[in-house]
Amino acid sequence: MELKNIIVCLKVVPKPEEVKFDPETKRLDRSQARNEINPADKNALELALQLKDKHGGRVIVVSMGPPFWDKYLKLAVAMGADDAVLISDKALIGSDTLPTTLTLARAIQKIGDYSLVLCGEESSDGSTGQVPPGIAEWLGVPHVTYVSDIEVAGEGLARVKRTIKGGHEILEVRMPFVAAVELGCNTPRFPDFRRKRWADREFQPKVWSIADLGLSPEEVGFKGSATEVVELQEAKPPERMKKKISGSPDEVAEELARVLLDLL
Repeated sequence: MELKNIIVCLKVVPKPEEVKFDPETKRLDRSQARNEINPADKNALELALQLKDKHGGRVIVVSMGPPFWDKYLKLAVAMGADDAVLISDKALIGSDTLPTTLTLARAIQKIGDYSLVLCGEESSDGSTGQVPPGIAEWLGVPHVTYVSDIEVAGEGLARVKRTIKGGHEILEVRMPFVAAVELGCNTPRFPDFRRKRWADREFQPKVWSIADLGLSPEEVGFKGSATEVVELQEAKPPERMKKKISGSPDEVAEELARVLLDLL
């Protein structure tokens, strides 16, 4: 069975160790952090490319962010994606997962003719895991979590390998559907260097605004979000008991036994 469009939702994230929190704006300060493609999204892209190699179709990357993210979309194209769409609009600033999933779903509907939508299981900066099921809800299609592999079974069906506690299970799902791809389930391929040179010089992602998707400013950004960060509290780790025991081996053993009995 030949697949149609395979859409991969890709997010560019800051390196976690370089992100700071701005107490005034209650938002992450990414200005001094280096960026990278969200690791789980790379696994989703690799799975999409593997499916394309076996069953044909076109891999289209979709992302929502500022204009400078285009270089990361070009990297995805160098890895093997056929096309890329960047949704970029100042009205999207401050969007939580509700308007984010709405915007991505509208872009997927605009592309149309898709067999699969693949996302990373979660992003390293937000870690909510809400985007894949949110997209599925807006699209009205099935959603499968913790996906490590997909096999096209024919007649519009796919067999999906899903990780569960202690092992995995195989689900049969009717296409199209949204899959949240598990972090580390495969090894993303290196970009093709000739294709990368071409992508850097000539390829231009499609850039869509919210108007192109039929959305209003009231539906996205801060206005369209259902949540707001109002306070940040530091979660302090529990204090560990520090007790030094000295003496002869017999005295140390006796004191250690007494301390352990007091804790039981």
